[in-house]
Amino acid sequence: MKHFDNKVAAITGAGSGMGRSLAVQLAGAGCHLALADRNAIGLAETERIVRALAPNVRVTTRELDVSDRDAMFAWADEAAAAHGRVNLIFNNAGVALSSTIDGMSYSDLEWIVNINFWGVVHGTKAFLPHLKASGDGHIVNTSSVFGLFAQPGMSGYNATKFAVRGFTESLRQELDMMRCGVSATCVHPGGIRTNIAQASRVASNMVGFMVASEQQGKDEFEKFFITTADDAARTILTGVRRNARRVLIGRDARAADWLARSLPAAYQALVVMSARREAAKARKRARRAEREATLNGTGRTMNNNAGKNQGETA
Repeated sequence: MKHFDNKVAAITGAGSGMGRSLAVQLAGAGCHLALADRNAIGLAETERIVRALAPNVRVTTRELDVSDRDAMFAWADEAAAAHGRVNLIFNNAGVALSSTIDGMSYSDLEWIVNINFWGVVHGTKAFLPHLKASGDGHIVNTSSVFGLFAQPGMSGYNATKFAVRGFTESLRQELDMMRCGVSATCVHPGGIRTNIAQASRVASNMVGFMVASEQQGKDEFEKFFITTADDAARTILTGVRRNARRVLIGRDARAADWLARSLPAAYQALVVMSARREAAKARKRARRAEREATLNGTGRTMNNNAGKNQGETA
């Protein structure tokens, strides 16, 4: 697909982050949009931004849980009916989970698998017939840097992102063999400045193991976000125009890809060393913060007592 003018793109997770940036940039290129997200407020804001930027672009929206297969298929049919066709599907919606394997609840594991993996499967299968009917289609599935290498405390997330990678690479090969006018790209973002960290689930078993507190774990995760959502969207769309099989976003993703290919087994020991070092730093910072909080609390108590004593003397 060499251009997006007068094409129709469906995007999940369009209410914020990369999804919103994709919508804005596609609209700027003259692409009509079918947008979906669970967050109705964020979705409405994306729609407002797009309509202000590109008033001639047709925009439809749907509040959607990507893990709901029936809802996904219904949305695909609605989008095709409303726009006359669909050329692109960006299976972008995703969530994050930090937990040890032995402490991970099945409900948390099912939650992340249903969204990150089954959401991609549902989106692909629901839209593929419409993309074939358009004669010029493209499927863009979002994996992650964690679909290239693994990390302790991220087994659920790793599993879903490795699954998306395998699913999409197999899909691309099948589409190449079919020569049906549809192609596929697997996207591997590194740290992107979105709200995924703050919206993530951090299990209690991670506290004291790799993080000092749930919030500290989210904040530390967020420190590694070095690429803006706008830059990520530009890289993705360039990859689609080039019909790339794989798109790496950010120098961290490129470094991880190189590490996993160069040291496919040994990289794991390096990751463990790094994780231990960062966990020790986190615990040290937590102890320091606790001491400071205790001292501040003691100081306030002493000041309050002094004030009371002064009042009594007066």
